[in-house]
Amino acid sequence: MQARVLIVSSEAVPLVKTGGLADVVTALAVSLRRLGIDASILMPGYASAILHPQAPQWTPVALPRSLPGGAARLLQGTMPDTDVPLVLLDTERFRARGANPYLDRDGQEFTDNAICFADLANAALAICAGETSITVPHVVHANDWHAGLIPLLLKTAGLHHIGSMLTIHNLAFQGNYPFSLAPQLGLGGVAAMPQVLAGLEYWGQLSFLKAGITHADCITTVSRSYAAEMLTTRFGYGMEGVLNSRRADLRAIPNGIDSATWDPVNDPMTAAPFGIGNWRGKALCKCALQAMFGLLPVDPFMPLLGIGSRMSHQKMADVVLQAMPAILTRHQRLQLVVLGCGERQYEEGFAALMQDFPGRVGVHIGYDEPRAHALHAGSDMLLHASRFEPFGLTPLYAMRYGTIPIASRVGGLSDTINDAVESNGGSGVLFDGENAADILLAVQRSLGLYHNAAQWRTMQENAMRIDFDWHSAALSYVDAYADIADPQAANAFRRAVRAVPVAAAAALQA
Repeated sequence: MQARVLIVSSEAVPLVKTGGLADVVTALAVSLRRLGIDASILMPGYASAILHPQAPQWTPVALPRSLPGGAARLLQGTMPDTDVPLVLLDTERFRARGANPYLDRDGQEFTDNAICFADLANAALAICAGETSITVPHVVHANDWHAGLIPLLLKTAGLHHIGSMLTIHNLAFQGNYPFSLAPQLGLGGVAAMPQVLAGLEYWGQLSFLKAGITHADCITTVSRSYAAEMLTTRFGYGMEGVLNSRRADLRAIPNGIDSATWDPVNDPMTAAPFGIGNWRGKALCKCALQAMFGLLPVDPFMPLLGIGSRMSHQKMADVVLQAMPAILTRHQRLQLVVLGCGERQYEEGFAALMQDFPGRVGVHIGYDEPRAHALHAGSDMLLHASRFEPFGLTPLYAMRYGTIPIASRVGGLSDTINDAVESNGGSGVLFDGENAADILLAVQRSLGLYHNAAQWRTMQENAMRIDFDWHSAALSYVDAYADIADPQAANAFRRAVRAVPVAAAAALQA
């Protein structure tokens, strides 16, 4: 018997990506399959996913169940460049989504988000109930609020033999909607049950995330520090009470990264390969990045600061925009490249910054993988300010390329970045505070380290040697799945974990 997991997410690379969630979902599924777990992904059938240039040949699958949003079908295929089975929920509403699957062109949340993601949860329920030709999983792994209704629906449908896990990637996004929508979401009946009502209601609203937290068999988040932080008033975003009530079922499983994709020695998306002891390629990548973003002069000796992030309040875009004019004025040789998108006011602010410092600031509003790889490979430093940070994948990508992160001392950032002063050379620079002066001081400290060539090289080598591969994280997830699966499936999960040392020993002998 092979253990089976259905991972449900609103996005996954390469088909749809707005942030780190997409990277995590696909990388986890790939890593689980390497361990012998039959992991598959269910996600929305946005037009950009169905018609993606790398999309597979889709096989239509009937969905007998009526969904809250209306008629639907499933599309079955395989995630590009992997062996991961993929299922898309194809509905008229999801097909109508644009480049951003959550926000309209004005940056406002789509008015039918609640119905769309209730459809996603009900599609998962139909698969688990055996109503489709898709194999029934032993565990459903729901990710963030978009899949938060799934644990509730499994319980109210009496499917107690299927384990449910909720992973919280960002507690600030909760899926809270007027309670009057309950009938339209297919929850009219269950919402009237007292034991269900308490797990759905959040300050008079209906909360997808609270439903998941209350009813999931296991709750995980993506770093140890964030697991502790979200139990507090400061970082709990109103959910600290229900999270503390489920504290015994809460686990921290730090994310990993795909070290094969983010590899400076073998990266087809960068200008030149490089590694520890071979730094010429890093200089060539810097020159290529300067040219890509229109910076002058193209000079490998100019310090280059990169920002690759969502332009949002969480990422302190407002504070960064306040700090950068003073930083660029004080440090006349510093160049800046910015890659990202988000709230319109911040996009406009970075565009204005480029106009104010022509040739020294380059900005690309949007996201694409080649520019992201170029930024991490070519920058000297990566500024990653954040008011809160569940994990922080971007600084890990940067460190793989010897680009030193300058990051807020919060959440997963404090777990993965060793400050230069506090840890014998370190791998980055951490700072406290949420003011422009805090960022200014952190950048100045980093530039001081940069101009000490020997110390800087030590930091780069420390950063590049850190191992964040997905293997350990995948093992931790399998262990958690075993604890919530039915007894027969639990044994199958545990056999997969026990087989890992045997397989590793056999590989060494070979």
